[in-house]
Amino acid sequence: MEIHIPTLAPEVIFKIGDFGITNTMVNAWLAILIFLVLGIAIKTSARLRPNKLQNACEFFLDLLLGYFDQVTGDRKKTIKFLPVVGSIFFFILLSNWLGLLPGTGSIKIGNEMLLRPANTDLNLTAAMALVSVIISHIYGFFAVGFFAHLGKFIQIKNIFLSVKKGPIAIFTAIVEFGVGLLEIISEIAKVLSLSLRLFGNIFAGEVLISVLSALVAAIIPTPFMLLELLVGLIQAAVFSMLTMVYLTVATSEPHGSEEHQ
Repeated sequence: MEIHIPTLAPEVIFKIGDFGITNTMVNAWLAILIFLVLGIAIKTSARLRPNKLQNACEFFLDLLLGYFDQVTGDRKKTIKFLPVVGSIFFFILLSNWLGLLPGTGSIKIGNEMLLRPANTDLNLTAAMALVSVIISHIYGFFAVGFFAHLGKFIQIKNIFLSVKKGPIAIFTAIVEFGVGLLEIISEIAKVLSLSLRLFGNIFAGEVLISVLSALVAAIIPTPFMLLELLVGLIQAAVFSMLTMVYLTVATSEPHGSEEHQ
């Protein structure tokens, strides 16, 4: 019996010119299409007296706002960040769950699988992690000011100002400069941790289900597929909540700004 084990790199199923279309891209586009159709349906059917679809969406939105409020501590901030963080949450959740659809990992085009969970592509998870971190800094620039936000990382100015204040002040400024460098390293670590965590968990689940489905086609894989539903939800929640944390921290005033004022 042939067992198809997903490779680390997604498979190219066809090309448009020199641009390769991978099976993970198909799943990602399918998730985007579902969101587009759902968004149009909600927009066109929105009423003061909501229907079942609008009720369901409002229920999940209120639930999400409640969890995000626990991070931001401010409903205004939550609503401000919701378009970014909510989109990330629902995209990851849906793309993870689409990976459990019948045909994923079994329907072939030539020698390659047609469908593969989108988040088993490290390119996608890394791109989302970069967007998450970069957009937190963009919000930070607008919230606290360009130089104030940049001052959280680069503390060269304090070294020059401390020369007139004595050796203790110079030592403190050097320490602050070193802390700023560590903060820059931590921003890079955020991208790595976000992307690798999501990729690793979803890829491992895909490998496990592929192997079990090939060995025992019906009963044994079912509990693991149900477990993957929970894993998909948890990974979407972790990624989006961490993004909300980054946005909240980035838009907070720098430490010590109150004393300077």
